[in-house]
Amino acid sequence: MKHLITGLNKIFESRIRLGIMSILMVNEWIDYKALKELLDATDGNLASHLSNLEKHEMIEVQKQFIGRKPNTRYTATQKGKELFKEHLDNLNRLIQSQQK
Repeated sequence: MKHLITGLNKIFESRIRLGIMSILMVNEWIDYKALKELLDATDGNLASHLSNLEKHEMIEVQKQFIGRKPNTRYTATQKGKELFKEHLDNLNRLIQSQQK
């Protein structure tokens, strides 16, 4: 049983990081404002988690201007998608191992 738990990726343990990656798995790109609203997160909390995911190369950040307003948007990297899918697969195996 212990091997099932060790298969889970610590990067995705946080509710916010789990939410970010879940959203990015079904959206090619999403902007900061939309992420903040969907996750009901504060600016500081969201920025911290996004920074952590970027540091681990799970997400890519693109900064641009729309008109005169700055816009930051995010996408999951191939590495991020693969590791997140692996995390979900391991979580699913853990759940299934408990069904009798």
